[in-house]
Amino acid sequence: MSLLDELYQDLILEHYRRPRHHGELAGADVVQEGINPSCGDELTLYLKATDGEGIAVSFEGEGCAISQAAASLMSQAVTGGTRHHAAELSAAFQRLVRGEKPGLELGDLQVFTGVAKLPARVKCALLPWKTLDEALARLDANGAADPAEPAG
Repeated sequence: MSLLDELYQDLILEHYRRPRHHGELAGADVVQEGINPSCGDELTLYLKATDGEGIAVSFEGEGCAISQAAASLMSQAVTGGTRHHAAELSAAFQRLVRGEKPGLELGDLQVFTGVAKLPARVKCALLPWKTLDEALARLDANGAADPAEPAG
């Protein structure tokens, strides 16, 4: 295993063991559930509109190190940014884990580059991002959506 692979593994394990933005987000405008039926990973994403187009994100969930670390790194990457930037990051991340060029600088999110070589893990890494996409769509469709509104 290369030094870079070890560093990437360490970052994933760090975010799995000590997730950032973990827990319910008070006053969330959208609460979006996500599940990976192929392995049982679960995620509840809390999204809150902040000043202007800004957002804050937190999550709760259970699952493998990949899905939970992806949720932690995703929430860290998009909180404080704009909805538009979050959507761009999501599209770039999804390209990355499918083995394509992301088209954006992804910083720590690059840790998931190797997931493309593990097809069974792609859905794990994508779970928080697809859930974010659904939450952003609900927020955009409803202005400030009713957080109790069922997903889908």
